[in-house]
Amino acid sequence: MKTSHIKNKWQRKSGLLLACALAAPVVLTLAFLLADALFPLPLPGGDSRDFAVAVASADGAPLRVFPDEKGVWRYPVRLDQVSPLYLEALITYEDKHFYEHPGVNPFSLIRAFWTTVTQKGVVVGGSTLTMQVGRILDPHAKSIPGKCKQMFRALQLEWHFNKEEILTLYLNYAPFGGPVEGVQAASFTYLGKPAKELSHAEAALLAVLPQSPSRIRPDRHPDRARRARDKVLRRMVSQGVWPKQISEEAMMEGVDAGFAPRPMMAPLLARRLKENARPDAPVQTFIDPSLQEALESMAERFIATTPDGTSAAILVMENASLEVKAYVGSADFLDASRFGHVDMIRAVRSPGSTLKPYLYAFALEEGLIHSQSLLVDAPFTFSGYRPGNFSDGFSGPVSAAQALQRSLNIPAVDLLDRIGPEFFDSRLRQGGLNLVFPPHGKPNLSMVLGGVGADLESMVGAFSAFDRGGLAGKPRLTKEDPVRERRLMKPGAAFIIRDILSRQRRPGAPGGNPMAGWARSVAWKTGTSYGFRDSWSIGAYGGYTIGVWVGRPDGTPSPGFYGRATAAPLMFSAFDCLPRRDLAPQPMPASVSRAEVGWPLGVAPEGDNDPLCAEKRTAWILDGVIPPTLPDRLDDQWTCNPITVMVNPETGLRVDGDCPVSNAAAEKIALWPRAATPWLTPREKAMAAVPPMDPACGKAVSMTPSVIKIMDVQPDTVLRPAGASRAMPVLNLSALGGRGRLFWMLDRILIGSAGVGESITYEFTRTGNHELTVLDMAGNSDSVNIQVLSSS
Repeated sequence: MKTSHIKNKWQRKSGLLLACALAAPVVLTLAFLLADALFPLPLPGGDSRDFAVAVASADGAPLRVFPDEKGVWRYPVRLDQVSPLYLEALITYEDKHFYEHPGVNPFSLIRAFWTTVTQKGVVVGGSTLTMQVGRILDPHAKSIPGKCKQMFRALQLEWHFNKEEILTLYLNYAPFGGPVEGVQAASFTYLGKPAKELSHAEAALLAVLPQSPSRIRPDRHPDRARRARDKVLRRMVSQGVWPKQISEEAMMEGVDAGFAPRPMMAPLLARRLKENARPDAPVQTFIDPSLQEALESMAERFIATTPDGTSAAILVMENASLEVKAYVGSADFLDASRFGHVDMIRAVRSPGSTLKPYLYAFALEEGLIHSQSLLVDAPFTFSGYRPGNFSDGFSGPVSAAQALQRSLNIPAVDLLDRIGPEFFDSRLRQGGLNLVFPPHGKPNLSMVLGGVGADLESMVGAFSAFDRGGLAGKPRLTKEDPVRERRLMKPGAAFIIRDILSRQRRPGAPGGNPMAGWARSVAWKTGTSYGFRDSWSIGAYGGYTIGVWVGRPDGTPSPGFYGRATAAPLMFSAFDCLPRRDLAPQPMPASVSRAEVGWPLGVAPEGDNDPLCAEKRTAWILDGVIPPTLPDRLDDQWTCNPITVMVNPETGLRVDGDCPVSNAAAEKIALWPRAATPWLTPREKAMAAVPPMDPACGKAVSMTPSVIKIMDVQPDTVLRPAGASRAMPVLNLSALGGRGRLFWMLDRILIGSAGVGESITYEFTRTGNHELTVLDMAGNSDSVNIQVLSSS
């Protein structure tokens, strides 16, 4: 009976033990789930654990990093962005059973526990990679309770994440010394390269660094770091992961690590992109680090030679992809005296004359001009608006190509007046170039000379149309930006204007030659705003468009700073920094052809000896159309050109139906624009002269009354030095009549100006024969010949 009682007692105990054994996993699981719910993982994603915002170059290198609120630089990275060598070294050295255990390695824990007990509380070893991630997320003291907490967090991690996700957390949050966290940030900081490009020695170094980031920090303690690295390399050999020869070669390398300061490249672009950036991934730009660094240094050197307060901006865009390869928003971001914090690529400024190429392109499309159309650069008033040239002088008759290349203002305003400011503004906006007018302002004639606002970024996008067959594009700053392009002009118009703009001599190049070498194909245009506040230069070549702005961000004038002398040299220096490309010449569109034209009519001459052709030129024409010379604004007597007059063959004088001449002959005469008269050669004047009326007709001999007359200087005046000093003659110049301001020219060179009724004094500087001309704002003129004799 006693035996039976004992047997039953053991049966009850065994059953209880079995029940406990069976229930224990359930209880432990329920307890874990309850603890998991009560004490959730402090996962990254809160404000205090966000990644630093990183703006990266095209190759992934950080341009600028904005640390989190604690000043930590944590650069986001994925597994596929890390070298396999690093992953091998990390797992082999830190946790070779990473993919096998459930977050906690019992054998390692037993060893760690025994060491803790026998060495009076010193905790060593035993932590898996998962446990290390747990401690990173929820730091704790080095103690037994702390180790238990770490194990709990490791189990939570394994419960909620797979191995790849846990490893990714480690790669992004492991400490590497100072403010640096994560292997990508460490690789850029210490080694100057992305984690994808680590060598065997570098992978081993970064694998061991989180064990003691302060004690073995490679920039401060290279010897300690090398010993720790070599320990990893030997472990890789003993575990059969890396060949012995590779590890030995890696151990021969020294630890050459620096601590790169926080990157500060393209700072204004980075600041701009930061506003809409996500902290979980770097903002990926197209910036070429080498080019960006070269242009930043070049801009800083350039601006050091300029007055205080001056800044500069450079934007480089690849035309095919619209990718921005360099973004220099100011010359020196850290120089407050030069407003380095102001992004002049986005600033709205007066573009000066940089809009003129679009005007000529639209005039080509509208059939107003061809490349050699006769335009006149002479004083004129357009409905009260009186433009002048940058040089204050005038050039007389010029071709459309010459007027654009020399950036003459009056021919441009003349074209804009004919084409219409509203039409011009509408076409630019349709092509993506949005101009900014003053409050209550509207399109007007001054806009082509800079009386409007634009920013460098949109100007570069629009100018690329000359290298993209007429398609303007919006510059792309990041890889998320879509390709946006609009038709700004026809391919033929873009080709012709590009050819015109590329046939200019580079500033500083030898005289008499186009730009030397590769630069001869750059199509470029400069601009200077009123008061020397802005200097511009924009060019396209080799698949790139570069825009440059120089000036004072606060709008203060910079006397002597103008586009050709200031911004253009900087632009060409930027082109010199680009990689050379052997690009085939742009094919000529089918709509473009060459044709021989004659002046002054502007159309194709009839034969080799056309009496109506004073000068032959070869022009680019669009769509097979050869537009005649634009109607003369000053001639209210003749409505067509050429004109036909009846001439008395005996006297050579003009007659009409009221004249008693029976054998009058018809004669065609090609007229020049009246404003061009002072610049015509004697031959050209003779060919265009309309004979006076024959006195037999009983009408006025003169065709048109003179409205301006040089006073006190008679035709064919002879002057000689007088007095003992033999000083050169001095004339007091005045004129009778005229409208608006009067311009005095000697041998077609401006020598002064005055109001109507005022006079100027001029002292001759050289002897010989001279032509003195006075010209008013209505294009009326008078000329006399003067001979200045020598004193001998």
